[in-house]
Amino acid sequence: MEALQKQVTEQGQQIDALRRQAADQDARYRELQERLSSQEARSAAPARPVPMPAPGSKIAEERPVPGGAAADASDTSTRAVRVGVAPSEETQAPPVAQLFEEPSILTPQGHFVLEPSLQYGYSSNNRVALVGYTVIPAILIGLIDVREFKRNTFIGALTGRWGATNRTELELKLPYVARSDSTISREIFTGSANDNVFNTHGNGMGDIEAAIRYQIADGRDNNKPYVVGGLRFKARNGTDPFEVPVDCVTRCIGNTTGTGLPLELPTGSGFYSLQPSLTFLLPSDPAVFFGGLSYTYNFQRNDVSRTVLNGQKEFIGDIKVGDVWGLNFGMGLALNERSSFSLGMELYTVAPTKQNGQTVIGSVRTQLASLLLGYSYRYSAKSVLNVSVGAGLTRDTPDLQMTIRFPMSF
Repeated sequence: MEALQKQVTEQGQQIDALRRQAADQDARYRELQERLSSQEARSAAPARPVPMPAPGSKIAEERPVPGGAAADASDTSTRAVRVGVAPSEETQAPPVAQLFEEPSILTPQGHFVLEPSLQYGYSSNNRVALVGYTVIPAILIGLIDVREFKRNTFIGALTGRWGATNRTELELKLPYVARSDSTISREIFTGSANDNVFNTHGNGMGDIEAAIRYQIADGRDNNKPYVVGGLRFKARNGTDPFEVPVDCVTRCIGNTTGTGLPLELPTGSGFYSLQPSLTFLLPSDPAVFFGGLSYTYNFQRNDVSRTVLNGQKEFIGDIKVGDVWGLNFGMGLALNERSSFSLGMELYTVAPTKQNGQTVIGSVRTQLASLLLGYSYRYSAKSVLNVSVGAGLTRDTPDLQMTIRFPMSF
């Protein structure tokens, strides 16, 4: 009986020790909960990653948690607990290697992104004009005007983006354009057997653009995409196409003593435009599917006159450039924590140009299509290098287009 009584006493002491350990563990647990609650209260805005190491990845930390009631007081084991994750209602789409003008994700609230970029485009085309009439399909009485056209375009731009709210982003783009055209032809109506080269250049500020984007849907539910709506406005502060002199002696229409080509190249479009758009992005680990729709409305210009040789003016009238419908889609794939690869296609259909309410002779609906490849490399925690290459799929599309972007977050 004495031995049993002693054993019961010892077990009672052990139970008291375990109760004290459980109380200490519970106090530690409450302290950790209070610290976590204070951290969440201080971070009212969602912590949206820019950029994320890979599509679908999330931030996690390690913190100690209490063991069971019978755990030893010296136990310091830890388990992974997900903290600092943005609230589900403000989730942010994963970034992909940028192919199109619209970025895949928005800038976090209060952050600023400065993006210098350089774009190079090359176009070439051949034009054959038959000036005469045919006796039979194999015999032409008259002249054949053959021209080979080559164009090189460099566009350097500085773009700034600012996260106004959790779901709203503002953008301003300042481009600088440098162009050079070469036309190889034989002088028409002269009977010359030698090719002539007509070179022209132009450089200066391009059309300034301003845009606003708003995240409509966050895609937190399965099989539902992120949706971002955008509105872009383009000014016409660049050199106007109607201001540059044209190689004509009197009139370009019906003129046979000039080439009809501009002596200088414009750096702007000459028209104000407004472009609403929708961008979709659907993560499907390890890939991300994206696409977009856009419509560009070009405002009409009234009482337009263009400049011909020697500063003379030729009245044209009211000009309405055709509006543009745009469609693009693609897929991004994360290669590792720092790099990703994208493949996409974009298609634009341009309506004919109208002069004084009538369709310009020779102006038809034009289809522009390009196949694009992109690569993105995270240079540091706040900077990313983006390279994209596009190849034209139609005769009216530039043969080659290469763009380098280097966005930096502040």
